[in-house]
Amino acid sequence: MEMDDELCLCFHVTKRKVVNYIRIERPVRVAQLSDCYGAGTGCGWCRPFLKKLFDQARKKGEINADQELLLTSGDYADARSRYIDEGHGTPPADAE
Repeated sequence: MEMDDELCLCFHVTKRKVVNYIRIERPVRVAQLSDCYGAGTGCGWCRPFLKKLFDQARKKGEINADQELLLTSGDYADARSRYIDEGHGTPPADAE
């Protein structure tokens, strides 16, 4: 996944926005990432990925942007579609 790929597909929050939010705001709880343009508050698909970024930053003090999410943006979106189709989450009405 590239830095400008959307991590939160419901609210179009890119990986870059989340990484920068973590770096600048230094949240103490993963739930605070929702303050980054609503990331993680829609269908829930991105929550494990947000947690992974958060945990990596807490352990190392920074995020290695090349290592934490190895999916392509297309594979990520396809997996999220399957997640929704299986009834695991409901995106907001205005989400894609």
